[in-house]
Amino acid sequence: MIRVEALWMAVEPLDMRAGTEAALARVVAVFGAARPHHAYLFANRRANRMKVLVHDGIGVWLAARRLNSGRFVWPRDGSTLSISRPQFDALVLGLPWQRVGDAGVITLL
Repeated sequence: MIRVEALWMAVEPLDMRAGTEAALARVVAVFGAARPHHAYLFANRRANRMKVLVHDGIGVWLAARRLNSGRFVWPRDGSTLSISRPQFDALVLGLPWQRVGDAGVITLL
């Protein structure tokens, strides 16, 4: 399996037609570098599609996820954001991931 040590969100939307090379170029432009064992998340403008680029230490993987109804809860402020694994798990289901604390405790914003 692919080991992921850190998850990063880019706030600015990504064109979902972008392939691996374009997504990798965006990662380098936004985050400065594609670090091994880090995952980089991008959403489209409507926030109903998401792409995840993962650098596994040898190459890169690009995965896509689409919600059939609803939207991903995507931040609007800032340029990048680091999230935890429990927050990522909530995000890919379309849940309000900002309310999930590091210990899995739901908190009030």
